[in-house]
Amino acid sequence: MKEPMEKLKTVLELHLKHYGVLGYGLVTALTAGLERIFSSTVFQCPCNSTWNLAYGLVFLLVPALALFFLGYLLSARTWRLLTGCCAPGACTGCCSGMLRRALVFTQLSGWAAVAPLTWVAVALLGGDFYECAASGSQALVRRLCSGHRDPNCTALLPMVPCGDKQAKDVMGLQKDLKAQSQVAGWILIAAVIIGLVIFVSITRCRSPVSLQQLNFWKIYLEQEQKIFKNQATEHATKLAENNVKCFFECSHQEGEYKTPSMEDWQQISSLYSFNPKAQHYSTLHKYINRNKEMSSVKRPEEGELVSALSFVDAYGLSTTVGL
Repeated sequence: MKEPMEKLKTVLELHLKHYGVLGYGLVTALTAGLERIFSSTVFQCPCNSTWNLAYGLVFLLVPALALFFLGYLLSARTWRLLTGCCAPGACTGCCSGMLRRALVFTQLSGWAAVAPLTWVAVALLGGDFYECAASGSQALVRRLCSGHRDPNCTALLPMVPCGDKQAKDVMGLQKDLKAQSQVAGWILIAAVIIGLVIFVSITRCRSPVSLQQLNFWKIYLEQEQKIFKNQATEHATKLAENNVKCFFECSHQEGEYKTPSMEDWQQISSLYSFNPKAQHYSTLHKYINRNKEMSSVKRPEEGELVSALSFVDAYGLSTTVGL
């Protein structure tokens, strides 16, 4: 069981890190498949006027809401934004960049909305959830049944999603419900695609660096994270071995295993901002160069900005969320 999960983790990391929008395409495909499984195996419309609306809306919207918050949970930028912000004395640092943090939060919300919008769109195209919910809505039922030849239409329509024999005379209205659902689904898909194309185009147009430098940048970040993890593992192992050995031997070993200070950790964990006068490829790169110059990196310098380089903060996702 563990090996397939490791393979899935590797695939997700490769797509999300290297392919950007295509990575979210994989997430979209997985979400669509999950919705079809739920629709065919779990969903069972109660087919009564009391529960249809609530039941249909729960299956249509609650999983989408869960996926939305899961999108935040799986984003490394979320934890860069939030970690330590509520600690005593941290308010000054967090509040000083509120506008910048609001921009990052907006970007996060946009990407987190991809999976839930996919769920809703695929569910609407299938029509099952909408049919169940709409057949339990008294306002919509009265509208659909107005002018229908069957006087019991309003009572029978909630049973239509289950193919009830008694509702045979009003089964034609099921096609109307499915048509409404599918039209809404296609409108949502078109709106999402258009919005995504506009967003990606604007982001790329505002990129402060060229395409080849972006490619180099991503290679650098991948190697930095890989080396950082290896070095951190080695250093932590030696420190742990030294402490355990000292405990059992009741002695102090010669030599100290130095670790970065809390301030150092804070500086390399902050949100990335781009400065065209000093192109640093990560917060770690910025920290090393600023340290050489004996200057502080606690807050962005004049000329630094949040730009199309938001992918910088997204690296190190597996270690951030503990996948």
